[in-house]
Amino acid sequence: MKHHLNSLFVFTQGAYLAKEGDSVVVRIEKDVALRVPIHTLGGILCFGRVGVSPFLMGLCGERGVAVSFCTLHGRFLARVSGFTPGSVLLRREQYRWADDPSRASPIARSIILGKISNSRTVLLRAAREGCTPETADALAEAALHLSRSIDAAKSESDVDSLRGIEGDAASTYFGVFRHLIRSSDPAWSFGGRTRRPPLDRTNSLLSFLYAMLSHDARAACEACGLDPAVGFLHVDRPGRPSLALDLVEEFRAFISDRLAVSLVNRGQVKPEGFIVTESGAVEMTEATRRAVVAAYQRRKQDVILSPYLGEKTTIGLLIHLQARLLSRHLRGDLDAYPPFLWR
Repeated sequence: MKHHLNSLFVFTQGAYLAKEGDSVVVRIEKDVALRVPIHTLGGILCFGRVGVSPFLMGLCGERGVAVSFCTLHGRFLARVSGFTPGSVLLRREQYRWADDPSRASPIARSIILGKISNSRTVLLRAAREGCTPETADALAEAALHLSRSIDAAKSESDVDSLRGIEGDAASTYFGVFRHLIRSSDPAWSFGGRTRRPPLDRTNSLLSFLYAMLSHDARAACEACGLDPAVGFLHVDRPGRPSLALDLVEEFRAFISDRLAVSLVNRGQVKPEGFIVTESGAVEMTEATRRAVVAAYQRRKQDVILSPYLGEKTTIGLLIHLQARLLSRHLRGDLDAYPPFLWR
């Protein structure tokens, strides 16, 4: 089982990452700002004008540490990684399953059931935690609708129909998402999910957290020998890590959404930490990105009881465990893929 490893996020413009023995050295204007042993890292993400030496990329490839390059505002550009580990037989089996609707559909159904169930749990918990009666009623009604979506998904075998159920459930969930935010500041108003670009501060925060979660999911797929580009729920497209996005669905509400709401409600991110561009897109300042990354890393270190294994593990390791369970299912060791369900 893959040991839970942290990711190194580099935002400082002009920073240069180099190899020094078995360590990653971050230099800023020739001064060493950070030195991190390579064995403590699971991934490196570089945002904006950040350089990486060829020797360090070679070391990362040998040690299974993926290096991702993103724009300053978090849009993925490229990824450098070594040889894909794991058996080629597993990947060939993954391709066969993805091309066979009768075998792909149960996996897609499990993923959707996990996503909707965890979204429902988030709403129910919020309804019990000091909401006004009107807000609690709205959240409870949405949770009831998600319960019906779960029942509908359980009896559905067509992948396109399952996607329709998932889309309807997501619309219901984000339709009441504003009730999770307790701040009365109109700067945190949320009228629905917007992407590419996000049009308000809450959506900007969610998109950034989803991007970091997707990086972890892709690393989890690579770590156990699965092809992150070939999924069961998301349609294959050039450049899209469909399987990684499949795994992300089970953790959006539990990790990213709850962290976003917590950061806003506790005042850990401020409205002035965002910039509205001329096009209407809302982007985070560097200071806000740093604060969000630090909070995300702390969240990954929290300990939880794995619902399937019955053992304590860190939250950051859960997505790796799910990738392992999926690979065991594809090999025939498990009769079904068990989704992550938050209780």
